Parts: sequence; structure tokens; C-alpha cells
Amino acid sequence: MNGFLFYRGVSPIDGAPLIGIATLSSDNRKTGDMVQTWILREDISPIMARSTGADRSHCGDCPVREPCYVNWGQAPSSIWHAYHRGGYIDLRRKPAVMRRIVSGRMIRMGAAGDPAMIPLQHWLRVLEGADGWTGYTHQWRNPWAQPMRELCMASVETETDRYLAQALGWRTYRIRHEGAALAANEIACPSDTQGR
Repeated sequence: MNGFLFYRGVSPIDGAPLIGIATLSSDNRKTGDMVQTWILREDISPIMARSTGADRSHCGDCPVREPCYVNWGQAPSSIWHAYHRGGYIDLRRKPAVMRRIVSGRMIRMGAAGDPAMIPLQHWLRVLEGADGWTGYTHQWRNPWAQPMRELCMASVETETDRYLAQALGWRTYRIRHEGAALAANEIACPSDTQGR
């Protein structure tokens, strides 16, 4: 098994159909061999979504959309096509099976797409058996995203946003641009300081 479907629903942004896929192996040097999760439009390919702006359904109003690190023509497109060929088992109603599959593993929420686009209860079913997870959201300002504070950090670009997100109860991750100083209560991401 290469992965499984854990969510099929609609975007809180625009009501477009979304899918949540978990893939079980990764060659990502930065994250290691974590279970990767992908939040994608179900009805149009990631490349089409990106080129038409329909990626807003799964990425929201992400302020780093243009310099996004995701190459939508690679893994997300392969996963989307595999899904449409029937390549992923549907485990949405089999939480015990999901728990067994992810047992002892770390999970990356949102290798592509924003984790807050999928309601909390669906994430809890996937994460229940995992050793841990990472998750970051740019949707922290939206009322419908507030339950995700339990699982994700707010991704912020400025110190002002960091203060605002923290006032809403979020832990924060701030993108630090070259030469920018760390705030008193921040730590540097190991991938930035150790080249991972």
C-alpha cells in the first residue's frame, strides 16, 4: 500500500471538493521518512488549480503562494492522478486501520495544501496512532480554523502577526528572512541553521 484516502469533503473557503491523501514513504531530505499528507482539489489537477487560482480552495489566502516551495507538477500531480486511477484505499470509515498503518510514525500535515482546510475531527482519526506530527497553517485568522490550534502552529511572516496569533491562542512559526533577528522567545528551525 502506497497510501490512503482519509478525507473527502469541501473547502471552507469556497465549497470546492477536496481530498486528503496520506502517503507512506518519502524521499524528503528535510523532513525524513514521515507520513506525508496532501490536501488537494478533487475535481481539477494541482497544475490546473495552481494556474487558474483555484488552489485557493486548498491553500487559502497564503501570503507565500508565489514563492511556494511545493512543486505542484511533481508529487501533488502524481498523487492526484494515482487517486483518480484508484491507487489509494479509502480508509475514511476505518480509523482502526489508519491507526495501525501510522503507528510509530511521524506525520507531516500538509506536504501540499493547508491542514486547516480539513476539519479537526478528520485529522484526529489519522493522528491518533502516530508518534507525533508537524503542522503549520496560514489560516489562523479565520474563525473556522481556530480548532486547529490543537494540532498546528500558526505560520506568520511578521512579528506583528506573531503577536496577533499568540493572542488568539496559537503557537507560532515565523518565516525569518535572511539577516532578520530572532525574537526573545523564538528558536531557529534546525533546517535553517544546520542546512537540513
